[in-house]
Amino acid sequence: MNKNVSLKSMTRESERTLGCIVGSFLYAAGVNLFVVPAGLYTGGIMGICQVIRTILVEYLHLPFQNFDIAGIIYYLVNIPVFVIAFTRIGKKFFYKTLVSVSAMTLFLAVIPIKMIVDDPMAASMVGGILSGIGTGIVLRMGSSGGGADILGVLLIKWRQDFSVGKMNLLINLALYGSCLFLFHVETVIYSVIYAAVYSVAIDKVHVQNINVAANIITKADTAEMEKEIFDELGRGITKWSSQGAYTSEGSQVLYIMLSKYEVNRLKAIVHRHDPDAFIVTNEGVHVEGNFLKKL
Repeated sequence: MNKNVSLKSMTRESERTLGCIVGSFLYAAGVNLFVVPAGLYTGGIMGICQVIRTILVEYLHLPFQNFDIAGIIYYLVNIPVFVIAFTRIGKKFFYKTLVSVSAMTLFLAVIPIKMIVDDPMAASMVGGILSGIGTGIVLRMGSSGGGADILGVLLIKWRQDFSVGKMNLLINLALYGSCLFLFHVETVIYSVIYAAVYSVAIDKVHVQNINVAANIITKADTAEMEKEIFDELGRGITKWSSQGAYTSEGSQVLYIMLSKYEVNRLKAIVHRHDPDAFIVTNEGVHVEGNFLKKL
């Protein structure tokens, strides 16, 4: 059982890492094919890096006209964030984030900056959808695109009422406020539209903010099941003994709070140990107290 579980875990993590790379490619394609050619700026830390790029090229006249160095700047900015993620968030999250950010940097460098649409509104909409889907996939794979995502998770650990969205909102307010003094108002407006569409697209793909209460009723020995839930999901379990009203047979009830994207993994673990287990889930549960929010 342990070998099979370990093999399945490795296979799943490999698939999730591949998903991180695919999501990074979609994000970079949205930026290089729609956002940059239209002269727009993404939100978050990447948007700040794009502003730095513009200042270096257009105001300081550094010879980078044929190469977008925003991705390189983004990678350099993330180095201290990587160190924090490794020490404060977890090794698995760190490694997958390292893969995602490295892949984003590579794709931003190799995907040609080519204008596909002339209309800035269309560019902001399509670019926001494509980049948002890519980032949503990365987040759903248990990784992140670095920058504000990691900072948001760290602040969640400090204050439970904080969120990654609030972190991005604060950064975007500062970013677009600065852009008003550096660029045309139209550029800022279309960039804000891009950021709004981008955020909606992320939420459609990434469902970590939907809390789920799961009740598992099983007659099997739950010791190994509990251990695998702890190891694979990192979620706490409340359990109690129960008795069937009709059969009078004894059983165990496990109560677990988790996010929606973890539900399928929980069901897979439970069914490996007890194919006949009864699982009841309730979505959209409001949680207060020491509940760990994850990317």
